[in-house]
Amino acid sequence: MGKKEKEKKEKPLDRMTAKELREVALGIPEITGVHGMNKPELLAAIKRARGIVDDTPKKADVSVRQIKKKIQELKGLKVQANQDRDKAKARILRRRISRLKRKTRRAA
Repeated sequence: MGKKEKEKKEKPLDRMTAKELREVALGIPEITGVHGMNKPELLAAIKRARGIVDDTPKKADVSVRQIKKKIQELKGLKVQANQDRDKAKARILRRRISRLKRKTRRAA
């Protein structure tokens, strides 16, 4: 009597690790430079090679312009807080501004 061989289902690409994606990409001749790619690049290259349309919605990341506009608004509020001698509020606003500035550096 023969043993039943289970069909191995391939894990969804999005759930694979970068190492697993590299192994898959090495089997596709159109993809070059596999070892220099990170996970998002590997996913995009494999999907492109297999003809998979990536219709997952991208995260609506705030643009740098919007962040800078928010920083300008907070700077105005900070000046007002300093004039009112509200040190606690000015400190909070300064931290928010710093956080947003870091966010613009990462987004650029």
